[in-house]
Amino acid sequence: MGIEEKLPAGFLLSTVEQVAGYMRKSSVWPATFGLACCAIEMMAVGTPDYDIARFGMERFSATPRQADLMIVAGRVSQKMAPVVRQVYDQMPEPKWVISMGVCASSGGMFNNYAIVQGVDHVIPVDIYLPGCPPRPEMLLNAILELHKQIQNTKLGVNRVEAARAAEQAAMAATPTHQMKGLLA
Repeated sequence: MGIEEKLPAGFLLSTVEQVAGYMRKSSVWPATFGLACCAIEMMAVGTPDYDIARFGMERFSATPRQADLMIVAGRVSQKMAPVVRQVYDQMPEPKWVISMGVCASSGGMFNNYAIVQGVDHVIPVDIYLPGCPPRPEMLLNAILELHKQIQNTKLGVNRVEAARAAEQAAMAATPTHQMKGLLA
């Protein structure tokens, strides 16, 4: 009884936001930032066994100016943190970040002055991928979850301000190593 039944065959109903979201999620180009052992697992996703090309992501970008997804794989040292931020700042909007591995997400077993205790202290992160190292199947699942986020991203004039506000909120949040659980 809806409008779909009143239209002749061959018509497709959608919104501009849904079409733009579908196009964005189907053409994500990752900029890899492999820093440790997780990078080997990230590279495995490009092999025919896992075939990341079915998501339109077979082109790993060597330059941040042609990428819209940064996959930070491995531990981030204090010396490397400004470089990670510079690469992130050079990426065009809209951009997304996957933190791959426990070292990138929370510093891992390296609880010392030389390692950043989570890349979210340097750049805002959209998807956290646990594991040491995470399997390629887990990275594919994280990419699918990111695709859902990209599909539902709103368009409009206030999108840039909303992205900046979200980044400021993420950078002002309590660091993961300072969070206390129920037992603390």
